[in-house]
Amino acid sequence: MTLKTKGLLYNFIGFALLFVITRIVAEMFTNLTGIWLPLTAFVVATLLAPKFQTVQTSEGEKLFMKWLFIKGVKEIK
Repeated sequence: MTLKTKGLLYNFIGFALLFVITRIVAEMFTNLTGIWLPLTAFVVATLLAPKFQTVQTSEGEKLFMKWLFIKGVKEIK
């Protein structure tokens, strides 16, 4: 599995987990109905999900992560 594929999977898994959790919590604790429930979950998950990106360096391809709760950029592989 290439690093680009891993980065894409990590992005999807991070977003999906936060989306599902946010949707369930919003459904339980708010009176949102219709399109507002998934729209709210989408916006929150988009803002809070970590972002993964591959970069081609002189040493080869590397995977980096940036997240709201971590200062700076972290090298994964």
